[in-house]
Amino acid sequence: MYQIISKSKLWLSISGALMIASVIMLSMWGLKPGIDFTGGSLLEGKFLQDRPSVTQIEDKLKDLDLHSLTVQPVADRGVILRFQETSEDTHQAILKKLESFAPASKDKNAAVSAFEEQRFEAVGPSVGQELQRKAIYAIILVLLAISIYIAIAFRGVSRPVPSWKYGAATLIGLFHDVVIVLGFFSWLGHFQGVEVNTSFVAAVLTVLGFSVHDTIVVFDRIRENLPRSNSDFAGTVNASLNQTLTRSINTSLTVLLVLFSIAILGGESIHYFALALLVGIFFGTYSSIFLASPLLVVWQHWQQKNS
Repeated sequence: MYQIISKSKLWLSISGALMIASVIMLSMWGLKPGIDFTGGSLLEGKFLQDRPSVTQIEDKLKDLDLHSLTVQPVADRGVILRFQETSEDTHQAILKKLESFAPASKDKNAAVSAFEEQRFEAVGPSVGQELQRKAIYAIILVLLAISIYIAIAFRGVSRPVPSWKYGAATLIGLFHDVVIVLGFFSWLGHFQGVEVNTSFVAAVLTVLGFSVHDTIVVFDRIRENLPRSNSDFAGTVNASLNQTLTRSINTSLTVLLVLFSIAILGGESIHYFALALLVGIFFGTYSSIFLASPLLVVWQHWQQKNS
């Protein structure tokens, strides 16, 4: 049997260090909002021959006076353009400029295509602000719903740890998972220019659901073992973790392998969505085993000392 609870200080220290580092990155750099939240346009496509350099593309589009233009190379010949303007006239003007990279043809009547558009999205500023508000509300509502569910599910547990502490431990674990994902994307935004959008919010909500599911499985086993266990509370929690450990790791591992494949082989549009899920589910599994349950034991020890 693995002695997980006896090393609670180690697991809690690791979680604390990761959370502090994430909070520091968020306070220093924040998140880089995408056009979903700020308003603007995104144009994705690929050059059919050699892709020009970022500087060449920027110089070609300079006379269009695009505000907040960013050029992001993708794969071998792809490119993603982000800019504030959202009009169709601007969209068509950009396409003409990108088409002008076509090499000269011997046949003057032959149409030579240099650029193939794959995606164009436009979001107005008011829509972006509304999406940002709804994203915050969605996360808050999910946390409230989880709190209510745990309060109902564990209402019959009162000893040796009151039921509300199961809910508190779960919420701390969820906060841990979300903060680490936010900190990681804050780092990516600062050094790699990665933006967060509505798909990132969807990934965070998915992480919350996966993490709370894993935590509830462990807590439910603790609740089942408490009436029939001959060990103290720490021993019961450790036994419960060992009974659910293989299931938790195998379930998470299968999901992580799929997400890893998507993050590596998937297209640009889902790359960072898969990466957010990958990071969040990994640390969600960690918090379910090494954070939430050890917190219950720590609180029980404090309760004994103060009683």
